[in-house]
Amino acid sequence: MALNATHLVALSRLFSSSVFREMAKKGRSPLFTRLFAQTGLSDRREGEETVGAAFEAAFAVLRRSGLRNEYVYRSALTQNVLLGRHSLQTASMLTEFRAGSCKADVAILNGTSTVYEIKSERDSLARLANQIANYRKVFAKIYVIAGEAHVQEVIDSTPSDVGVMSLVRWDRICTVREAADRSDSVCPVTIFESLRSAEARAILRELEVSVPDVPNTMLHGVMRECFARLDPAEVHRRMVKTLKRTRNLAPLAGLVDRLPASLQPAALSVQLRHSDHERLVEAVRTPLVEAMTWA
Repeated sequence: MALNATHLVALSRLFSSSVFREMAKKGRSPLFTRLFAQTGLSDRREGEETVGAAFEAAFAVLRRSGLRNEYVYRSALTQNVLLGRHSLQTASMLTEFRAGSCKADVAILNGTSTVYEIKSERDSLARLANQIANYRKVFAKIYVIAGEAHVQEVIDSTPSDVGVMSLVRWDRICTVREAADRSDSVCPVTIFESLRSAEARAILRELEVSVPDVPNTMLHGVMRECFARLDPAEVHRRMVKTLKRTRNLAPLAGLVDRLPASLQPAALSVQLRHSDHERLVEAVRTPLVEAMTWA
């Protein structure tokens, strides 16, 4: 199938949080219907296929080399690292997690913290140096996972302790350079700014640091000062422990198992009410011929 710009935009948007949330909230998604019609795939689908099968077909096109967007890379990290090396019982995954002035594409927490900055074939490397500088303040290990065309430039332009990965095929990640663990170099204050207030309080309690009784308007500044006095490696260790508990993905295991592989990264990164899970699963199982009338 020859893809044009309209096809490519529709394929990318099909896996957006907007479609995912709409299906979960309403049990149907007119946006899915419009976008799938624009992919150029709708006239090739068999009458017995479901919405889930349509997502799989769309993803198979999107993951071709040269077309891959950030979602394809997140899918590879989800399947190879989070669900491949670890599990939802032992590790947690953060997406769009604040780190200084940047937001991390993907971070996986197990015994340590590892951040993955995605540089797809469509991305520029212009912001990479600033992103790495910010990630150093929060995460122990940094990897840049890049399209093959970017790999050599990433190697040449980043410090030797930054890991480099390449997405060789859509589902195979090749480690070109291992990342060093630098948990002793994080910045406790930057970590504090990345956390929810309750998470920051939990860390201080575990470290037996008492927070002065001050008005709410002063609390942020006081807690920030507390973090500034803490040991970086110890704050990092407590951050990993705390976030694995507060951002625990284990309750999503049942939902993930019932969705096609192409939708599993969305299930792990888009926040849904538990009461919407069944509605989402039913929407994915809807016959495609019926779903094409949703619009």
